[in-house]
Amino acid sequence: MKIMLTTVVDITETNARRGDDKRLINQQANYNTTIQTIGLRVNIQPLSCVSHVGDVSKFGFGSNIKSKQRYWEFTFDNEYEDSLTLDMLESDFDLVPVITGLEETATINNLFRTKHPNDTNIVFKIVEE
Repeated sequence: MKIMLTTVVDITETNARRGDDKRLINQQANYNTTIQTIGLRVNIQPLSCVSHVGDVSKFGFGSNIKSKQRYWEFTFDNEYEDSLTLDMLESDFDLVPVITGLEETATINNLFRTKHPNDTNIVFKIVEE
């Protein structure tokens, strides 16, 4: 089952390590947080993580996140049907701390938000194969 998450939090995979540029390390830390949060329930196969700039009004973010923004689409696969639901992901990601001040353009708190009407900054959908 393929799932795509879309977020305005910078989750760029940089593979940076200690001693590298701090911004690259922080981007990798957000990517790792994403993988680890999903990994609370199931092991995944990351497929792609792509950054875009465009109108984000169609994604279902909170009312404070609108118009043209930088956003990331992370697609992953899971071998076991029904072992992960969108409700589970929304519950698991809500209020998970993230690092801001990177390449994001939206004004966000230092948290993933999935349930707040104004501040939702990450959404999930099942990708049909």
